Amino acid sequence: MYPLQRNRRLRTSPALRNLVRETSLSPDDFLVPLFVVEGQGVREEIASMPGYYRLSLDHLKTEVKELWGMGLKAVLLFVKVPDSLKDNSGKEALNPGGLMQRAIKTIKEACPEMWVMTDVALDPYSRFGHDGIVEAGRILNDQTVEVLGAMGVSHARAGADMLAPSDMMDGRILGLRTALDEAGFSDTGIMSYSAKYASAFYGPFREALDSAPVAGEEAPADKKTYQMDPGNRREALKETEADIAEGADIVMVKPGLCYLDIVRDLREAFDVPLAVYQVSGEYAMVKAAAEKGWLDHDTVMMEQLLSIKRAGADLIATYFAREATRLLG
Repeated sequence: MYPLQRNRRLRTSPALRNLVRETSLSPDDFLVPLFVVEGQGVREEIASMPGYYRLSLDHLKTEVKELWGMGLKAVLLFVKVPDSLKDNSGKEALNPGGLMQRAIKTIKEACPEMWVMTDVALDPYSRFGHDGIVEAGRILNDQTVEVLGAMGVSHARAGADMLAPSDMMDGRILGLRTALDEAGFSDTGIMSYSAKYASAFYGPFREALDSAPVAGEEAPADKKTYQMDPGNRREALKETEADIAEGADIVMVKPGLCYLDIVRDLREAFDVPLAVYQVSGEYAMVKAAAEKGWLDHDTVMMEQLLSIKRAGADLIATYFAREATRLLG
């Protein structure tokens, strides 16, 4: 007679497993990161991110139409800025005719209903590759926050629906919220990178945008003075609580897989939408191992995405969004 309760009864067929599955994925879960470059007819594959591309505005227009047709409804924009326009003040970030501002307008013209989120940070515009203004080997917090506020207003004027500050400066959410409200953009949202760790998984992304920190005496060699220490867990709660109090509409954990304990902590502590960024290094590892024949690409991809959702994420920014959506279709 023993056991009366046999858990395996609910695993006997794909149909039954699907019926009782606790966590599932949908295209509505995904934010699609897009890399934009100057030029015409540019669709340039990123060497360390096989199958992912830098796009000029004409290709960006085609891309967002295709994404919308697949059921993907939100994009997260990043721009690769020419070296000639980089400085230590973020001047180009405020240019109404800058690449980011034109990219926002291009998407809204091509696909008005696409939800457009924009990266708000100075590293693509910095000759030092840092997320803030550099002075005497230090990153200036408050001066950077002031520029980020103006940058966010510029994105909102161009038509951005939501800003995604990734800089990790203290007080930048309040600075952005205040700047937006004063400029008449009270409906423009903020998705804060609340728990962004100083991770080694960002390498391919920095290659994609040519935004790695520049080693030298003038600036820190890395971002550890403002991004979070990977050994810290309680600090993520403190950072996120502050961002919510300052006006963040969505909070984020970055990277994904190595920080699922943080995702679970935030899910249990705060009743706000929670995003996770499955970053470039996580994407590249799956691609490389699959190319070697060491694992099954699609199965591992879906297992990783499912684990992020199961940990508590409402939204997942992922380079796998297209491929996962095709499988879910």
